[in-house]
Amino acid sequence: MSNPTRVLVLNSGSSSVKYQLLDMSDGARLAVGLVERIGEETSRLVHTPLTGDGSAAGRERTAAVPDHEAALKAVAEELAADGLGLDSPDLAAIGHRVVHGGLRFSEPTVVTDEVLAEIERLIPVAPLHNPANVTGIRTARALRPDLPQVAVFDTAFHTSMPEHAARYAIDVETADAHRIRRYGFHGTSHAYVSRRVAGLLGKDPAEVNVIVLHLGNGASASAVAGGRCVDTSMGLTPLEGLVMGTRSGDIDPAVVFHLERVAGMSTDEIDVLLNKKSGLVGLCGDNDMREIRRRIDEGDERAQLAFDIYVHRLKKYIGAYYAVLGRVDAVAFTAGVGENAAPVREAAVAGLEELGLAVDAGLNAVRSAEPRLISPEYARVAVAVVPTDEELEIARQTYSLVTSAAH
Repeated sequence: MSNPTRVLVLNSGSSSVKYQLLDMSDGARLAVGLVERIGEETSRLVHTPLTGDGSAAGRERTAAVPDHEAALKAVAEELAADGLGLDSPDLAAIGHRVVHGGLRFSEPTVVTDEVLAEIERLIPVAPLHNPANVTGIRTARALRPDLPQVAVFDTAFHTSMPEHAARYAIDVETADAHRIRRYGFHGTSHAYVSRRVAGLLGKDPAEVNVIVLHLGNGASASAVAGGRCVDTSMGLTPLEGLVMGTRSGDIDPAVVFHLERVAGMSTDEIDVLLNKKSGLVGLCGDNDMREIRRRIDEGDERAQLAFDIYVHRLKKYIGAYYAVLGRVDAVAFTAGVGENAAPVREAAVAGLEELGLAVDAGLNAVRSAEPRLISPEYARVAVAVVPTDEELEIARQTYSLVTSAAH
């Protein structure tokens, strides 16, 4: 019998499960899907098997899905209906996205009871994400106890940061006692994009210095030197750094004390304010960059200000990471906004010509699902758009781990 080559990637959120089934012999997607509104009165499952030519005819069902166990069982049923079930001998492993791996997990890791317990111990620093990740792993292990389950951590790529970049300037004993340091997130995306940029330039990742800008509803920047992260904008939590859809990003920590003393707000209320009612939505009421650009075209001043603040923060991080790296070969834009919002890319680079950065207006305007350069040929630093593929990266890391362990 041939070696199994398929990997099921699971991304378990607090009320959703996203999944993809990939064949690692050629990287082809066999099925993609989403279960959302888990635990609500009416849940929704959208499942799309993919044919050889990439076309898709999806199926949708709405019914109560009470918990993640029921969600994964429903996913298994949909896959089985296409002959892709979890009992298939072609399935090599299940790869799980885990948001927080702390300092211990710097590589993809086969899940054992001990590993699962450590992921649970990290819940206090990732209370929104790690509990759902744990639930997804437990359920998948129950469904296929014989199959390798691999955890791929959002934080892993950033564990290469030197101490002077990762530590905050607070009392060392307090920081160590409570695991307070910069961990960074979106690491799977930053790893994938920085490697693809090197490919675009025809170089080995070890030879390339890249600033990666992952701009989605959550947004983060990283400085990658020779394939290793040396700094990143998110910190202990995903709140620090760039202006995001609903998160403030960098802010004077004394704002928290001020709101508590002067506005009488509780810690929980301030948490909600900074994580869910700030960023673009706090500035102008919208967190969709397409809607913000539409409003700007109509002369909306609040939308314009929100855009300007967003871009200003981006420029600051490009400049800061240019200084950290010393030499920059490329700046790469990725994720929903980074891949699709040409005005953001143009504005972020505008005025940085002295740093060797420029965008070609024609190339920047092209919409494509392919990685591409949008800088003019004369530019000293390449500017790239690289559609991220976190699921493929998780599958690649998972498959690499289980096949190397087998030999």
